[in-house]
Parts: sequence; C-alpha cells; structure tokens
Amino acid sequence: MPAAPARVVLLTGPSGSGKSSLAARTGLPVLHLDDFYREHDDPALPTLPDGTGTDWDSPGSWDAEAALAAITDLCRTGRTSVPVYDIATSSRVGEEALDLCGERLFVAEGIFAADIVRGCRSAGLLADALCLRGRPSTTFRRRLLRDLREGRKSVSVLVRRGWRLMRDERTIVARQSALGAHPCGGDEALVRIAAAGAVRRPAAAPA
Repeated sequence: MPAAPARVVLLTGPSGSGKSSLAARTGLPVLHLDDFYREHDDPALPTLPDGTGTDWDSPGSWDAEAALAAITDLCRTGRTSVPVYDIATSSRVGEEALDLCGERLFVAEGIFAADIVRGCRSAGLLADALCLRGRPSTTFRRRLLRDLREGRKSVSVLVRRGWRLMRDERTIVARQSALGAHPCGGDEALVRIAAAGAVRRPAAAPA
C-alpha cells in the first residue's frame, strides 16, 4: 500500500487535561474526535454500573469506526465530512467539511483517541500518539469550569462525574498508555508534534 500523503498525531488524555487547547497551539488542522460520540437514542450506548444513566466515559459511547474512517479520508485525500455534536443534548446537530489545505500532518484529539492507535498504526497513518497527564486536582478544576461554562449537563451531574473521574484519573492514563499513547505533559507533547511535522517536510531542493 502506498504511503498516505498525510499522517495523524492522536492526542488523548482524561477529560479536562487540555487536549483541545494544546491541539490549537500546534497551528495544525485539528479533528475533534468527541464529535463522534453516539447519539442519546443509540441502542449500543453503555450504561453506568448503578443503572442511573449512560456511561459517557466508556469507549462504547463513541463510534470508533466512524472516527477511524474520517482519519483515513483525511490522510488519503486531505478532506472529509465530520459530524457536529452537541454534548448538552447528546445528539448530532449537523456536519461540516474539514480540509487539510495541503498540510501533511494533523492532530486528532479526544478522550478515546487511544482506542484507535492500533488501527491508525496498522494502516500506516500514525505519526505519534500522545496522552496528556497532569495533577488530577488541576484536571478536575479545569474540566468543571469548562463544562459549567458550556452548559454541558446539569451541575449535579457534572460534579458527580468530576469526582469520579478525578478518582479514576491515574487508571485512565494507564489504560491509554497501554493502548499505545505516550504519557507526557504539554511541553513534551508540543516538542514531539513539532518533530513529527519535521519528519514529514519535503527535503529542500539542492542549491
């Protein structure tokens, strides 16, 4: 199989770890993988252990096949159509075009990005896979402020979820690392992404 014109850096980490902000800082095109969440009426959605609702932090709440297909399109053709997802209503509210505009590297960020490391690697599409990690208390605060600002769910739901994720954060990072994402802080992630971009640059013509 010929090499793809573009490759992807998969950027994962716990919810609130700063993935979206770091992806924006790279200046590269960004595919937001959280837009591939399943809709609220999808029968494949997993439930919480206590049966009180959907477990949106389970990989089963996310459409990995659709996400991998979009990444494949971007790497092979430079463009794709992606869903627009509204977390407050747990539904897709449209779709939009994403075009790499000639870039040979892009970032795909989301809390389940590690689940497609193997698929991207086996297809020859992977430039790097990174897992942002930090202090669980910092992640909790950042996540809660973001979710309240965006009105993602009710306050009680956000606080309960936040405490659960803070307790589980080290386990989450360990799982993502086991799936092939390198655990690191933001500064190291930026260095590795820059290095991946340098590898993809065409060699300069001889003088």
